[in-house]
Amino acid sequence: MPFIRPKVAELVFRLYDRPLHPELFDVLLCRTVSRDGHTLSVRLTRTGHVLSWTDGRVHLEEVTATTAMELPETGRLLAHPFGTGRNGRCEFAGVRYQLSSQLEILQPEQFVHVHEELALDGMRKGLVFHCKTSNRLGLSPLGVVIATTLPTGLSVTAFHTFPDEFALIKTQSLIEWM
Repeated sequence: MPFIRPKVAELVFRLYDRPLHPELFDVLLCRTVSRDGHTLSVRLTRTGHVLSWTDGRVHLEEVTATTAMELPETGRLLAHPFGTGRNGRCEFAGVRYQLSSQLEILQPEQFVHVHEELALDGMRKGLVFHCKTSNRLGLSPLGVVIATTLPTGLSVTAFHTFPDEFALIKTQSLIEWM
């Protein structure tokens, strides 16, 4: 069955201070890592990703979704569309969260080059999902998430490609414990 990625104009970013029910999302690939009392779950979805992070006291749930998805209002801390670059920040008891998100529309040749680099980086450094499409000759949409541990935190970078629009969405999240 072909994979249908929504249009970039339909996508939104959401951050919650609580877990969201997994059945809200069409999960394509999932990986969970626990270390030093912290747990990160990465789920690649048809609309992008769901990142869940907790230290047992604080819970963060970062979501790329469509405007049509029925997501709760309760616990929502940040929300914006992906039409422009955005930054956000939240602080909790002993935890600081920072986000930078951007949308890039590339020239076709440049898009192909970036798409290939992301596929290789995802295989070497993180989690990558090649989405099947009905167009067997064109590029398939990619979802790539790369998590990097830091001395006092975690950096998570997510890339989602939209070949039909030559578009790339990038989010970079920094979770620091103080």
